[in-house]
Amino acid sequence: MANRSASPPDDQASFIEDERGFFAEQLSKPKAIRKSTALDKEEPSAHYYGHRERLRTKYRDHGDTALADYEVLELLLFRLIPQRDTKPIAKALIDRFGTLAGVFGAPPALLQEVKGVGEAVALDLKLVATVGQRMLKSELRGKQVLSSWSSVIDYCHAAMAYESREQFRILFLDKRNALIADEVQGHGTVDHTPVYPREVVRRALELSATAIILVHNHPSGDPTPSRADIDMTKTIIDTAKPLGITVHDHIIIGKDGHVSLKGLRLI
Repeated sequence: MANRSASPPDDQASFIEDERGFFAEQLSKPKAIRKSTALDKEEPSAHYYGHRERLRTKYRDHGDTALADYEVLELLLFRLIPQRDTKPIAKALIDRFGTLAGVFGAPPALLQEVKGVGEAVALDLKLVATVGQRMLKSELRGKQVLSSWSSVIDYCHAAMAYESREQFRILFLDKRNALIADEVQGHGTVDHTPVYPREVVRRALELSATAIILVHNHPSGDPTPSRADIDMTKTIIDTAKPLGITVHDHIIIGKDGHVSLKGLRLI
């Protein structure tokens, strides 16, 4: 048998040599320095990450009484805006709307006027407000409303105090004065809502309600009743009474308080 050479052909030897040269050249080249990007700036070394952990620890160890309103809002914004320093945003919201309640009561369009608050964050803040209102409303279910008056006021204040337009709401009660329904009957302007006594009574009859509580807000913040408020209430009372429907009260809600027409002995 003829002896075969162990050496590769000239063209194969040349290929191997070229490959060795290529890899040697690559290893000898310095690695390119990658340019930093916006994402690099959001690494856990960002200054606000330590601040977030300290604030969470403060809340965990001492509860909400240890936190200012803007810090409570900041804790919430941690989850809504995960990659930004939320302290300036929380403070700007409080400065703009005055209180924590004012922030959650503000319309989404106004919330978005604060730098750093987009549509998604504004809607999430309103969702938190809705959860709070539903919790307060649930306190009224199955209870005699007249014996839970503070809960009624708390709920109405949360639902209406920061509305930018007047809103007319009716609480419909059964013969035990338990809540049957809570309905907004109309929206108006900044200082007036059209109310139709016959429609109020008609709806009460549809729900088999035997009593109602009238509620509306004053966007100006001052809950002092106007002459029109008093006259309208008396008209509804006169329309409802012959049909066996009692008007327990008419509550006017303002940002800083409320007024009861019955408490003022105006009805």
